[in-house]
Amino acid sequence: MKRLPWGWGLGAALPALLLAMPAFAEDGPPKLDSGDTAWMLTSTALVLLMTIPGLALFYAGMVRKKNILATMMQSFAICAIVTIVWCVIGYSLAFTPGNAYIGDFSRVMLSGIADHIVKGNDTQAFVLESGIKDVAGVTMTIPETVYMMFQMTFAIITPALIAGAFADRMKFSALCIFITLWSICVYAPIAHWVWAPSGWAFQLGVLDFAGGTVVHINAGIAGLICALVLGKRVGYGTDNMAPFNLSYAVIGASLLWVGWFGFNAGSAVAANGRAGMAMAVTQIATAAATLGWLFAEWITKGKPSVLGAISGAVAGLVAITPASGYVLPGSAIIIGVAAGVICFWAATSLKHMLGYDDSLDAFGVHGIGGIVGALLTGVFAFAPLSATDASPDGTAGGLDQLKLQAIGVCVTIVYTGVMTLILLMITKLVVGLRVNEEEEREGLDIVLHGEQIF
Repeated sequence: MKRLPWGWGLGAALPALLLAMPAFAEDGPPKLDSGDTAWMLTSTALVLLMTIPGLALFYAGMVRKKNILATMMQSFAICAIVTIVWCVIGYSLAFTPGNAYIGDFSRVMLSGIADHIVKGNDTQAFVLESGIKDVAGVTMTIPETVYMMFQMTFAIITPALIAGAFADRMKFSALCIFITLWSICVYAPIAHWVWAPSGWAFQLGVLDFAGGTVVHINAGIAGLICALVLGKRVGYGTDNMAPFNLSYAVIGASLLWVGWFGFNAGSAVAANGRAGMAMAVTQIATAAATLGWLFAEWITKGKPSVLGAISGAVAGLVAITPASGYVLPGSAIIIGVAAGVICFWAATSLKHMLGYDDSLDAFGVHGIGGIVGALLTGVFAFAPLSATDASPDGTAGGLDQLKLQAIGVCVTIVYTGVMTLILLMITKLVVGLRVNEEEEREGLDIVLHGEQIF
């Protein structure tokens, strides 16, 4: 295999570095590792921080004053809704063996998740019932309760991202119904496809380390469908819709940047060399995307903006997500710059060309950024980073892997798009989707929640 030149000398050292990953004898079950467990507890808290308060502040800072509280409420409420959905059915559908398309019901209400503790065997890590002892290419050395909680935080932030597309106009009752249905019917199946060992995309070899398809393309496409179905905001194109408080958005984006280390490095599911590399490339790609967006904006609009800087950073975080466990630092720079420039084009030129009102660019940043990252993972994947006992040679980037990535991207786009449309229509029949024009002009804070910022 020809090594990619962007590793800057790290390629030769990586196999030795990756030997730090835990190894287990085939004749015995894996044991809990306190260091891995501590890191995953920390990562879980970091990813939850990304939604509340991170995304809540990021989105709230970009809407008008009359909708700030309602926008924060969306993230906060989604956190609560998805937590219950995940415990009742979502985790079971996503991560139990089931079949190639959906899990079974063996973990409904988290049944059996504490068996190893109840039976007095709290030193033994859990083994997936599918007979494959690893998820996403890593052997489990943590309690299943911790893995369930870590994955719950992903299930929370994904629908919360969608809210950026329909900001300023969706009913709160519609949000509650739609997010509940979407989490069960869209998020859980796609998570199963990609991350459960029995999932068809996992079996096919589609690479998605931390959620390029499962989280970002999924949320971005759903956001686009929501924007199209709900229609444009009242006064879009004529009224001043500038962000009321960009300082909120900068704080939120900063929390997202920091929390994303739990998102990406935590997806190694261990405190090891792969987690360290995922953390490094996350920082590098985010910085590159920030600069890519800023310089593209500077050249085309004459000034680099604060909004552009934080948007570019999020675009870089999104794009490196599927690649973070598979690529080297030099490749991360390329992925970051590509994401910054392409997402800038999508959030400005493409949106105006096609005429849709994606309020906070959920599709332009997460949908497009996720597609960029997923495809470039297939180009730059470095085999030693994906090596496992089952596949000691790992997966190298190239045309064959790029084709697999494209399959994963296309199937996600079609399934998410169709199912989101169906679920929106169901929600519309039950409670309607959008506040009326008078309510929208008055503002969602006072109309939906009876509160406002003075």
